[in-house]
Amino acid sequence: MRLPAAERREQLLSVAITVFAEKGFHNTSMNDVADAAGVTKPVLYQHFASKRALYLELLAEIGAELRDTIAKATADAAGPRQQINLGFVAYFEFVADHADAFRVLFGDSTRRDEEFADEARRVESSIAELAAEHINIEGLSWERRLLLGNGIVGLAEGSCRYWLTHSVEVDATTLAGEVSQLAWAGLRGIRSAP
Repeated sequence: MRLPAAERREQLLSVAITVFAEKGFHNTSMNDVADAAGVTKPVLYQHFASKRALYLELLAEIGAELRDTIAKATADAAGPRQQINLGFVAYFEFVADHADAFRVLFGDSTRRDEEFADEARRVESSIAELAAEHINIEGLSWERRLLLGNGIVGLAEGSCRYWLTHSVEVDATTLAGEVSQLAWAGLRGIRSAP
C-alpha cells in the first residue's frame, strides 16, 4: 500500500526502532529495516540518506518525545513533590510503553559511538534541566540544581535499565512512586549552601 510520504517516514522510524533495539546499530542493515517495514531499500533511502542518518533521527525523535512527555506531565503539578512524582511516572510509563525506544536511546549501540552518545547526552541534559527547574531550594545555585537534576535523571535511567534487563515484576506507576519517594526524601534533606 502506498502511504503519503510523511506517514511512510513515521512507519519507517517506528519499524527501525524495533529492529535496532533487537539487533543493535552495527548488526542492523538498511535491508533489515526495509524488509521489516515491507518496503524496498530504495524506498528507505528516499527518506534517509544512510543508516547513520536514520539512527540519529531516531535518537532525536525518541529524546524529544521523552522530554515532551515529562514536561507535559509536570506542567500543571500542584507543587514540587507532585512535580517529582509526575515526572517519574511519565518517565517510567514512557519506558513501559516504549521499551524498544529506551533501549535504542540508552543502549550499548548508542553509548559505543561518540556521535550517538552525544545525542543521548543531549537528551539526558534536557531532562536534567527540566528537573532542575523544579528543584526549589533557597540559596542553591542553578549549577547545583542542575547537578541534582542530573542525579534525578540517573535514578530514572538506571532504574529503568535494571527494570528492563532483569524483567522485574513491577508496574510503571508503582516503580515511579518508589523512585520518586527516594528522590524526594533525598531532596528534602538538602540545605542551602553556606
